Amino acid sequence: MDAEAARLRLAEIRAAGGETTIDELDDLWAALPPVRPEDILGAWRGSEFASGHRFEGYLAKIRWHGKRFDSLTEVAPLVCRTDGGELFDDVERARGGASLWPVEFRGETTATMVYDGQPVLDHFKQAGESTLLGVMNGKGVLDEGRHYYFVLERE
Repeated sequence: MDAEAARLRLAEIRAAGGETTIDELDDLWAALPPVRPEDILGAWRGSEFASGHRFEGYLAKIRWHGKRFDSLTEVAPLVCRTDGGELFDDVERARGGASLWPVEFRGETTATMVYDGQPVLDHFKQAGESTLLGVMNGKGVLDEGRHYYFVLERE
């Protein structure tokens, strides 16, 4: 599969409600190009897949809106909504902020968000001009050896 086919398939999955498998997401990840940390600065709206991962539904439960990359060293990893709909950085749940680094994952160096207060990394690949495919990695994240995937759309 090439990058364009992966982008098209990802768009199809999302248009159909996000139902897919982690195996398919692994294949899409492998086909997409890496991205540089400085190229993803800004505000991003997030969504998840219905893939069967045990984290599925958690982000909706905490009213996750997305992520904000203000600079390489100032990142809001969990931008959520209050009961009234206002956006806020959930630093308590995120255990602080995060930063962006180029990190090798599965043999490629790509933009990676490193949480300040917990052993978790979010790796990103370019899934379109304003779309990123993210995969969460780290202690306590894997579900029977499987990673958790999500999407970010530039706001």
